[in-house]
Amino acid sequence: MKETPLSNCERRFLLRAIEEKKRLDGRQTYDYRNIKISFGTDYGCCIVELGKTRVLGQVSCELVSPKLNRATEGILFFNLELSQMAAPAFEPGRQSDLLVKLNRLLERCLRNSKCIDTESLCVVAGEKVWQIRVDLHLLNHDGNIIDAASIAAIVALCHFRRPDVSVQGDEVTLYTLEERDPVPLSIHHMPICVSFAFFQQGTYLLVDPSEREERVMDGLLVIAMNKHREICTIQSSGGIMLLKDQVLRCSKIAGVKVAEITELIQKALENDQKVSFLNLLSVSKPVLWTPGTAQIGEGIENSWGHLEDSEKEDEDEGGSDEAVILDGVKMDPGVEVSNIGSQDAPIVLSDSEEEEMIILEPDKNPKKIRTQAISATQVKAASKKPVKKRKKKRAAN
Repeated sequence: MKETPLSNCERRFLLRAIEEKKRLDGRQTYDYRNIKISFGTDYGCCIVELGKTRVLGQVSCELVSPKLNRATEGILFFNLELSQMAAPAFEPGRQSDLLVKLNRLLERCLRNSKCIDTESLCVVAGEKVWQIRVDLHLLNHDGNIIDAASIAAIVALCHFRRPDVSVQGDEVTLYTLEERDPVPLSIHHMPICVSFAFFQQGTYLLVDPSEREERVMDGLLVIAMNKHREICTIQSSGGIMLLKDQVLRCSKIAGVKVAEITELIQKALENDQKVSFLNLLSVSKPVLWTPGTAQIGEGIENSWGHLEDSEKEDEDEGGSDEAVILDGVKMDPGVEVSNIGSQDAPIVLSDSEEEEMIILEPDKNPKKIRTQAISATQVKAASKKPVKKRKKKRAAN
């Protein structure tokens, strides 16, 4: 579906407003739209909103063989997709000239500027390296795609964590997130694109053009720069002739805007780390209480397994089936004894040699029983007589 062209009235209205230094959304000439950064649950997933332009960024990784001419360097791959969900004019399954231009500009901005240390992605030289893939999806198009896509790409790379690996001889071990903490990427700097739209053969200049302003502009200048005022790439399109003073003026404006956006990105990353840290502290596994078992964390019923023959003999000689045997100390199930902590606190089983092991046998009638910590001397004193009686009975038999 082709995009609807602007009428002559709309075109004249926009150009007249730009001449009077006015914009449809109320911004000034050098103002950016509001930037909002939100993160997903997975590492390397983010959504960047530049006004109404929304871009979803997702980073993934896998172990692959390196390139022959770069045996000790990892691989970076960028892919930007323009779907019909963003704008009806985008055709699915076909690479338009705009898409090819945006992908090339992203690669020059992020990969050719060496913002990622690709040598740190090498696992085994000449055999195994990490391939980092950055997928960018345009969710809504309202102008200035390249700026939103560059911000989403660098934010997703900063937020991403790859699995840890170890090499022993020829064996490469890949650890899961539960076994070892994931490793962040080594990022030297954060290049960000800033777009400038020119009108009436370079007479008027606007920063961060909207979708309607892009339709009536004569030329576009994109400058990719980091906060150290180092120009990573620069591209001019539209066929207009720009003077040296105009380019220097745009580079100074880009330096100010990049510093502000970089500070916003760092604050967003810090806030996300604080939120994830608080979530880890608040999440705790509940203790499941089941009849006749002592469980720490999640467990299943009768986790102690079946009783052995010797334990069955002790149970028969002990007397009542309803009593709970703690190495010769009997307690009625109906009597509640004050415990050390609350019922939700996990049970700590000591492995020291001074204390005897506590055997909990399964009860047919499930009841909540709270046990009291008994010192080792009391348990030994109470368990002497029953042991002697059992020995006499066995000798008699």
